[in-house]
Amino acid sequence: MTQSNADPANKLLEIRDVNVTLSSRGKPALSVLDGVSLSVGKGEIVGVVGESGCGKSVLSLSVLGLLPAALRLSGGEIEYAGTHRLDRMSQDELRRFRGKEAAMIFQDPMSSLNPGLTIGPQLTEMIRLHLSSSRKEARERAAQLLHKVGLPRPESLLREYPHRLSGGMRQRVMIAMAMSCRPGLLIADEPTTALDVTTQAQIMTLMRGIRDEDGTSVLLISHDLGVIADMSDRIAVMYAGQIVEQGSARDIFDRPAHPYTIGLLSAIPSPSKKREKLFAIPGAVPALHERGQGCRFAPRCRAAEDRCYASAPPLVRVQGEHLARCFLVEEKGANAHEPVRTGAVS
Repeated sequence: MTQSNADPANKLLEIRDVNVTLSSRGKPALSVLDGVSLSVGKGEIVGVVGESGCGKSVLSLSVLGLLPAALRLSGGEIEYAGTHRLDRMSQDELRRFRGKEAAMIFQDPMSSLNPGLTIGPQLTEMIRLHLSSSRKEARERAAQLLHKVGLPRPESLLREYPHRLSGGMRQRVMIAMAMSCRPGLLIADEPTTALDVTTQAQIMTLMRGIRDEDGTSVLLISHDLGVIADMSDRIAVMYAGQIVEQGSARDIFDRPAHPYTIGLLSAIPSPSKKREKLFAIPGAVPALHERGQGCRFAPRCRAAEDRCYASAPPLVRVQGEHLARCFLVEEKGANAHEPVRTGAVS
């Protein structure tokens, strides 16, 4: 377990009040991320969880300056190691930063690896670029990395094309590529999607080992609460472009305060609920043009009041570093939604 992230000297990545907007010709800009603040400590694993469409991947792309052309970082600050302002970097500066200081594991390795090239050139390119290694040194380093991530016959794998590898093997190659220059920060966007349960567990064990051995910080994006619970020191829950709750893993899973978090946890199947109807949060995440001025979860929340539709609740302190964005939590504290824990927001 890492030391507390409350120590400013321990923070590696600091995201402060970040806004991302979607621009469309002839139409008003729409808010995709709204006032998102989050930090990642040195050697810490921070999980970001929420349904599809909540802004998790957009947040990760914002950090490394990889937003698509239609999206724009319209406000806020992103700082790395207290010295690099990523939101102010040019594209050339970001290219030099990516891979060396921070790297990303994308959701689908097959769409991230070039199908027309063997694994070797794709893995050695970044090593040669950032570490100024010779061709021979880069190839030796690449083989060592493939061995480190648990792949057999690394020398022969360097000569294979991506389509000849299994999904789990391709994901290990992506992890090897991300770790090739020993970055301080690893951003993993749904790294276990479409993998079988056994391979998922192996990938998570591998990433945890990288953190423990190299002190690498990890920003883990997932919709899988099981993965988040198993991996994370701290957790941020995102909904409709905002962080609605954040705290330690114990805070989120043992003492959830926001009705959305409670709903997500209530939807987890368990043997104790085998005679009960599987719970689901009603409704869906609102589209960008459907996000009003009030609480964005209000239309799906059975505890919603008139004020929830009229104005947005602030992110308030529940206890310690545990924060939640809810009027009832602001008034009544952590137990505000306890009566609806099992029937949560239905």
